[in-house]
Amino acid sequence: MHDTAPDVAELVRQFHAGLTPEQRWQIASDMFEVARQIVESTLPEGLTPVERQRALIGRLHGEAAVPPPGAWENRRCPTRPDPD
Repeated sequence: MHDTAPDVAELVRQFHAGLTPEQRWQIASDMFEVARQIVESTLPEGLTPVERQRALIGRLHGEAAVPPPGAWENRRCPTRPDPD
């Protein structure tokens, strides 16, 4: 699907081509963080931290990426602080 005018698409392409790898990485990281926040806002209340993490992974990466039940019960996600 191409819903962007060719001249605008070229401007966007030139803008991205002029970015450093670090700038492209930061933009992608920021976009993912916004997507994560949107998904988290749609999760039901009352989930345990493990249920919340599993639901988040399922919505962002697909159900095939979700670890089997029990895989995280005795682990702490290293990228997120403890919920205490």
